[in-house]
Amino acid sequence: MLKLVLLSSLLIFMGHAKAGVTEKSQYTTKYDNVDINEVVHNERLLKNYVYCLLEKGPCTPDGLELKKNMPDAIETDCSKCSEKQREGSEIMMRYLIDNKPEYWNPLQEKYDPTGSYKQRYLDAKKADVTIQPVDKGRK
Repeated sequence: MLKLVLLSSLLIFMGHAKAGVTEKSQYTTKYDNVDINEVVHNERLLKNYVYCLLEKGPCTPDGLELKKNMPDAIETDCSKCSEKQREGSEIMMRYLIDNKPEYWNPLQEKYDPTGSYKQRYLDAKKADVTIQPVDKGRK
């Protein structure tokens, strides 16, 4: 009887452990309240995050989480990101590419050496600008 109880408990525990693994298909949303626009417009905060990611300075808890997930997020096109994380990462990376190449270039070298993210961004940027040809028949 005791063996049956232990076996049942073990199976239940293993089931919960397995469920925990499959639930981990997304990154933690614990830091989703960080205001990305505040970081982008505050040179000191922006530099601190960049230096954390480049291992040139200390990291806040949210910076450590970002650094841990960055390679996977870039590789999988943020497939495990929440909607807020996806939006925030787009804002941040587009800002860095367009305005802060001195930050973006070393980050790209470390986390995206093939340049795949930047290329996807530039392709999307081109697609956003569509010019309709002038219909010469209309006046």
